[in-house]
Amino acid sequence: MSAWTQDRIDLLKRLWPELRSAETIAVELGGGLTRNAVLGKVARLRLSERRTGAQPRREAGPRVALEPPPRGVATILSVRRTDCRWPYGEPGDAAFSLCGRPSERGAFCAAHAAIAYRPAPLSFEDILHLADVAP
Repeated sequence: MSAWTQDRIDLLKRLWPELRSAETIAVELGGGLTRNAVLGKVARLRLSERRTGAQPRREAGPRVALEPPPRGVATILSVRRTDCRWPYGEPGDAAFSLCGRPSERGAFCAAHAAIAYRPAPLSFEDILHLADVAP
């Protein structure tokens, strides 16, 4: 017997458009349902397409050209938690160093974060949604 009774499906359909998290809905539905079970059912019922306030992922705008430093100024022993840890060279080499500039995003300075973190590509559904809303 499925954990998804008609009552649970009806409750899911009522709670999902209220922008509640999948985890919150799973707790409300009870019966041992998990966040992933809720997300799977949402996908199968195609509820995310009708969720108000849900925005498709979009590509980031034009990137500002930030120039990384020509070589690192920190070592494994001197780098702090708030410093950029972008590696320069091979770890076994005597000339190995780390960037050392103040980190701005994750473990990297702005210039290295622009290289390390790329936006997720648009999915097929996102492209179709953008085509539907375009003027």
